[in-house]
Amino acid sequence: MNADRVPAKPSILAGGQAAPCWPRAWVAAGIVVGGIALGAASAWLVLKNPWSAQSVRAGAWKTSTVTGSVDADPYTRARVAVGGLLALSREETLYYVADRDDAGRPLRSGCGYRIEGTPPPARWWSITAYADDFFLFPNEAHRYSLNGSTAQLDAKGHFALLTGPNDPNPPGAATPTHWLPTPGDRGLMFTLRLYNPGPALVATPSVLVPPSIERVGACP
Repeated sequence: MNADRVPAKPSILAGGQAAPCWPRAWVAAGIVVGGIALGAASAWLVLKNPWSAQSVRAGAWKTSTVTGSVDADPYTRARVAVGGLLALSREETLYYVADRDDAGRPLRSGCGYRIEGTPPPARWWSITAYADDFFLFPNEAHRYSLNGSTAQLDAKGHFALLTGPNDPNPPGAATPTHWLPTPGDRGLMFTLRLYNPGPALVATPSVLVPPSIERVGACP
């Protein structure tokens, strides 16, 4: 008997035909291919939702508790690669991401938003707008982020940032609010980067006093 064939009595299909005896190698190959396909599909779903696992929230913002730590698993390391983030150790850098406003509505580039808050405890920080493909929004002004060097603070020590497809500042405004263009109408996300964050944030990222994200004006 051929060792590659399953030594089983053939079963009877409808119509009286005998079911074929598939070689063991083919059966094994089918199992392997199926396993690879399922594994790849599950991995891709996890990677495309980069902050779903082991994350904490601070207002509308969320961060992974293992990105940039020695506890990061292979999936987390792959998420960083897919998302394009340069994940240093948590003592060096913390990343927070928001894809919804304070009311829980998904962010859209065609809508206008006002982000306001106090500078987080860090040596340097920035807020950057990204499209849903993880790329920056192209714009003639080359304005992509607000950071600790460019933020203007009011009398209360607060910064403010506006985003949207069109500049919402009145023409000739004496003190225009910093504006990030987000042309088109597609998914939008904000990334808050903290370089050399304070010890309290390193230990417990959820204690961040989160910048507010409020929708302003008309939204298509």
